[in-house]
Amino acid sequence: MAQIETCPSCGDIYVKNQFRDVCQKCWKEEEQAYDQVSRFMRKRENRAATILQVVEAVGIEEELLLKFIRSGRLKVTQFPNLGYPCDKCGTIIRAGKLCEPCALEIKKDLEQHIKDEEFKAEQLKREKGTYFTSKNSK
Repeated sequence: MAQIETCPSCGDIYVKNQFRDVCQKCWKEEEQAYDQVSRFMRKRENRAATILQVVEAVGIEEELLLKFIRSGRLKVTQFPNLGYPCDKCGTIIRAGKLCEPCALEIKKDLEQHIKDEEFKAEQLKREKGTYFTSKNSK
């Protein structure tokens, strides 16, 4: 069944599908912007352009350029100065969702959590010790 959504770009109502996350009108505008970015980046002298240089030269919003990079339409392997922000700290990265320091920090936190849970389980196990009662207590 089709899902009715509000376009995040313009606010119009549209039928969402698996290929587009904006309305038809905004999708066409995005496609035109992608063509402009693609033409700009194909020129040899522009291949080393940074995100800000591309945004200024083409006249699009930075968020739209980041959308092209995240979706894989612009390959960061071909353009050494393009990337997108880490989901945690905002450092520019070229792969994944987190930069290496943030990923290591989360890994350390998870390892510490596991150790804490094991310690708590061991404490509970010790507290549940066996208690003996004598039969003669009256």
